[in-house]
Amino acid sequence: MRPTHASASVLQLISLILLLALLAILVSCQRTTTPDYDIVIKGGEVYDGAGGEPVKADVAIAGDEIVRIGQIEASQARRLIDASGQAVAPGFINMLSWSTESLIADGNSQGEIRQGVTTQIMGEGSSMGPLTPAMRERMIKEQGDIKYAIEWTTLAEYLQFLEKKGVSQNVASFLGATTLREYAIGLEDKPPTPEQLDLMRHLVRQEMEAGALGIGSSLIYAPAYYAKTEELIELCKVAAEYQGKYISHLRNEGKQLLDSVDELIRISREANIPAEIYHLKASGESNWPKMDQVIARVEAARNEGLKITADMYTYIAGSTGLDACVPLWAQSGGPEEMRKRFKNPNIRRRILREMEGGTPVWEGFLQSVGSPERILLVEFKNEKLKPLQGKTLAEAALQRKSRPAETILDLMSEDESRVGAVYFMMSEENVKKQIALPWVSFGSDGASMGTEGVFLKSSTHPRSYGNFARLLGKYVREKRVISLPEAIRKLTSLPAQNLGIERRGVIKEGSFADIVVFDPQTIRDRATFDKPHQYAAGVNYVLVNGQVVLDNGRHTGARAGRAVWGPGKKK
Repeated sequence: MRPTHASASVLQLISLILLLALLAILVSCQRTTTPDYDIVIKGGEVYDGAGGEPVKADVAIAGDEIVRIGQIEASQARRLIDASGQAVAPGFINMLSWSTESLIADGNSQGEIRQGVTTQIMGEGSSMGPLTPAMRERMIKEQGDIKYAIEWTTLAEYLQFLEKKGVSQNVASFLGATTLREYAIGLEDKPPTPEQLDLMRHLVRQEMEAGALGIGSSLIYAPAYYAKTEELIELCKVAAEYQGKYISHLRNEGKQLLDSVDELIRISREANIPAEIYHLKASGESNWPKMDQVIARVEAARNEGLKITADMYTYIAGSTGLDACVPLWAQSGGPEEMRKRFKNPNIRRRILREMEGGTPVWEGFLQSVGSPERILLVEFKNEKLKPLQGKTLAEAALQRKSRPAETILDLMSEDESRVGAVYFMMSEENVKKQIALPWVSFGSDGASMGTEGVFLKSSTHPRSYGNFARLLGKYVREKRVISLPEAIRKLTSLPAQNLGIERRGVIKEGSFADIVVFDPQTIRDRATFDKPHQYAAGVNYVLVNGQVVLDNGRHTGARAGRAVWGPGKKK
């Protein structure tokens, strides 16, 4: 019997209903099988960066953001990272990085990535812009092992250059007061004219609007030392208009340490700007007892309402050039003029006398360390001098049959550089005392390197490979100077807050996914002064802007780092 028209319609309706039901089932299945998150870090002890105790939780990431914290099903993740028994923390912030050139040579930045550092802050006195043609020419001439073309003019363009080139970490920078001075005045010891000061103010305004973090100075060195306090106040007043900060290598860390702290506090007060002391220290044994007075002065200023902070590295040795042993007046006009003075017999005698004996207001590093055996030579440009790397100044002087001070001048002349050196001049007791201060964060004061290629041409200070891991291994786990939650706060949210950087330095929903997963029981530094080119141990995963850069201890080659801008950047 043939179906009627009505029964055919009923069959079509039933077929349609069945089809829709099937589609609904398929859509439902699709919803349940498609992961909600790109990455879930599961089962770890989560430290939010604020200093509180950890909570066992899962962290979900979508794109470059943390989108959920709690109990999350493994099926909801495209990629699952098992963090059982490990600490999950915000990525660490290096408050004092000298990776300006090393990132050009190798954007993987393994020396710091393997310690959990996800953001580098540059600009201690000198910054990579703004540049005049003459400054660019000088920088190229003075390049050491790392050679590179300078494809930028402003500081902001340099940071954009790194981002475009590809780097594994985020980068930000202060505007160097030394750079401003060279741009407007040159390298000579003289005050700015009103027109030159106006030019420097204009440059500050330009770079702050482009995203600089503030003004960075290194007043212990020439030509930065030639700037008077009033000059710095005027520059900082402009930076303050853009919520900028002032950060400074103090004018003196030895005889005049207390006066130098007072200068920083004065700049903060008169320019109405937050201020930070770079690598807080008392240099030279006779100055070690001054640290208690330094702390008291900073805390008195903080109680007054001034925003004074500091950062440090976790070693008793610093590192800089041999020019730190040379009187500052002798460096006026730049390195070439300085080396000409070395050749003038009368001037040379005066330089040597002050290097060995100091003056009432100045002591060079040769005097501060107390012995040439405490100065380790680590970096030369001249291939003929590289065999001296790893030797002390005392050994080099003996080999050359000359006084240590004479050896310094000769090596700087022959190498046509400042010659990199390590100086053993701080107190372990003070290092521990400073680590415990709640307003102190951490910076390596070194370049992030790799254990291969161009980096092996020179030695270095082990802080480039170990500063942050050393804090967590030696001073948290072994010495118990501070707790792990407090150490993480000082590595993450404290520097982010001091810098005015938003959505970094904390683990919370809506923050950028800069995350480190490490084992608190095994994290440690392995780099030594004898063998500095050794990676730290104990960091297993590092994410930068949601991308896995370190995957179960292996660098993935991901270069997800971005230029991070200060709060004054024009939108």
